[in-house]
Amino acid sequence: MKKALLWTPLPEKAVQCQLCAHRCIIKNGEMGICHVRENISGTLFSHTYNKLIAAHIDPIEKKPLFHFLPGSLSYSVATPGCNFTCLHCQNASISQMPRELGVIKGESVSPDNIVKNALSHHCKSVSYTYTEPTIFFEYAYETAVIAREKGIKNVFVTNGFMTLEAIEKLAPVLDAANIDLKAFSDTFYKKICGGRLNPVKQTIMKMVEKGIWVEITTLIIPGYNDSESELKKIADFIAGINSEIPWHVSAFFPTYRLKNTPPTPTRILIKTRKTGLACGLKFVYTGNVPDNDSESTACPECGRLLVRRKGYSISDNVIKTGRCPYCQAKIRGLWS
Repeated sequence: MKKALLWTPLPEKAVQCQLCAHRCIIKNGEMGICHVRENISGTLFSHTYNKLIAAHIDPIEKKPLFHFLPGSLSYSVATPGCNFTCLHCQNASISQMPRELGVIKGESVSPDNIVKNALSHHCKSVSYTYTEPTIFFEYAYETAVIAREKGIKNVFVTNGFMTLEAIEKLAPVLDAANIDLKAFSDTFYKKICGGRLNPVKQTIMKMVEKGIWVEITTLIIPGYNDSESELKKIADFIAGINSEIPWHVSAFFPTYRLKNTPPTPTRILIKTRKTGLACGLKFVYTGNVPDNDSESTACPECGRLLVRRKGYSISDNVIKTGRCPYCQAKIRGLWS
């Protein structure tokens, strides 16, 4: 176990965790909602430190990040656990392991060795992903500090349900984040995910303010968050922060506890992309759809193709200096 960061002591050996937006008040001998942080005699400990449950070499486009070192590899790591209980979680076997099985499995791999592995595989970044990186904060943070020292970027793939204190702590070593904006309804967040909408909105705004490169993903689930009005609210919210934030709208496929829900029709993704562009967003991408032209990046000023993608592969990339080579329009992101 590792003594946790971001908590305060309370009377009678209770503590309040200040890591995620649940802000759990945890009595002595009990766990937080994530089931990986435990109060032992008035001190909060993390059970996920050095408990690596997954490590893979991924293209950065899989995160998905399209405006951040395109074509590069990212060393992707995770521990068990999550602070959400999403009914559509595609990684439920590891994200819900502590809650459903009462165990926290994982291989003992130090932060230093994670960075060494990333370097040995020529990865330009380390991504904290697959489960929710907020709940393995200590492990991710120490790894991120070492990665920065070695010239490697750090990426969070997150549900965004964290505190502003956590963002303040993390911001100096975090380069990019893909944040799930799962819906624009508190009802959806409470019933489907076990969370709330407002903290996620605050996280998006705070990370952008801190200069972290942010891209946003919405998985469109038929019958749950696919109404045109709700998707327009998401687009308007993103555009209100910065119209150049990329928005990824992805297709749902039946999984976990939503196995009876049908896949997302491609026409809904195409329509949502048009809605996002009509709301002023300059970059809207569709995902989880094969042979998809809407994964490529075009200049929002002259319309010329800049980055051609197919799946997770890039065949053309003419952005070298962060500008369109045809009209010199600035294209925000980290391109090299």
